[in-house]
Amino acid sequence: MRVTQNDKIMQMKIDTMIVGIDVGKETHYAKAIDIRGVELGRLLRFSNDAEGYASLDKWMNEIMKRTEKTEAIVGFEPTGHYWFTLADHLKGRGHKLAIVNPYHVKCTKELDDNSPTKNDLKDPKTIAMLVKDGRY
Repeated sequence: MRVTQNDKIMQMKIDTMIVGIDVGKETHYAKAIDIRGVELGRLLRFSNDAEGYASLDKWMNEIMKRTEKTEAIVGFEPTGHYWFTLADHLKGRGHKLAIVNPYHVKCTKELDDNSPTKNDLKDPKTIAMLVKDGRY
């Protein structure tokens, strides 16, 4: 069965938090939004290890508690092999995962700011917005 963009959007409810993560070799960046695209917290920079994953868990739990969200959908680009352990960690925590095409991130980012430059600070929000719109 083919999953359509509408099917993806319909998975999200008012109590869903959407997290976009820019995956890197040593450091990842995360941004959380709601289903309207409103930013729910500050940008999180965390390391690609158990300590970093613990800080991601804490950050997500704090935002979910403060904003009364009960579930999270986490989107990221499949960058090299660096995303494998992160995906396993998030799946183990019961979060839904969305793998976003890197080309879509690049094109969307250029639409937003008319600049093709890569920026770890804006990529997580772009990824989260693509997930929100069912573009993964």
